[in-house]
Amino acid sequence: MKNYVLTCSSTVDLSNDYLKTLNINYIEFNYQIDNDVYKDDMGKTISSKEFYDLMRNGATTKTSQINANEYIEFFKPFLENNYDVLHVEISSGLSGSYNSAMIAKEILEEDYPNNKIIIIDSLAASAGYGLLMTYAAKFKDSGYSIDELSNWIDNNKLNLKLCFYSTDLSYYVKGGRITQTAGFVGSLLNLCPLLNVDSKGKLIPRHKVVGKKRVMKRIVNQMKEFASDKLEYSGKCFISHADILEDAKEVARRIEEDFPNLDGHVEIFNIGTTIGSHTGPGTLAVFFMGDERND
Repeated sequence: MKNYVLTCSSTVDLSNDYLKTLNINYIEFNYQIDNDVYKDDMGKTISSKEFYDLMRNGATTKTSQINANEYIEFFKPFLENNYDVLHVEISSGLSGSYNSAMIAKEILEEDYPNNKIIIIDSLAASAGYGLLMTYAAKFKDSGYSIDELSNWIDNNKLNLKLCFYSTDLSYYVKGGRITQTAGFVGSLLNLCPLLNVDSKGKLIPRHKVVGKKRVMKRIVNQMKEFASDKLEYSGKCFISHADILEDAKEVARRIEEDFPNLDGHVEIFNIGTTIGSHTGPGTLAVFFMGDERND
């Protein structure tokens, strides 16, 4: 059986050290602050705190998807060393990078006909995508072949649950995700929208919750309702946040209190610069495994 590498993009929103422990290589998205372009290198160049402070001070941020040539240059060294490649990408419902990776695959397969390249649409984002990669790395280490692992990911990716809320709607208005009127009314009423991700990997608003305390309680209740085995859930739980660490710690505390059989502690990560460019500071997300997502 030929050796293979497991790869992803920087939008898993984990950390460099964490990905090293999983033996996962990643390709970096590009983002822009005002007129300066950077690589999403998980905080090595600009820390999460610095990034969100720049946004609060009025900096304009935007992102660009990874193009096919960048994927070709990323995959090629593995193929040249006779490794197969299993690459899992951020949801195609949120980015066009999956399509770019597929174009790269088609081009490279002509030059490396004896190598296998598998590209999977995770239908997830941020540390939920990272949670999927964590499970994938575990099964790779246990001896799964590239085909066995790709089948597991395809069969289980919709069992990943992703719940988000935001305490600051201004960045959603700037990004065109909600209207100025809706943003003004929402801010006036102290609304914290609760969203999740549907079976096509798109963010869908689900509930309008008044106040941060209520939405924190609501997001934990979402886990109680949808986690595998409910309060007996024994899998992992990740949280990612956009510069609201104390909120993340409080939500983690509540989850650990309500779910005594968790696989380890709730792990907390920063929402990275790519996704954070669109959410702005004030967003928190909880990720866990549950029943299959539907619309």
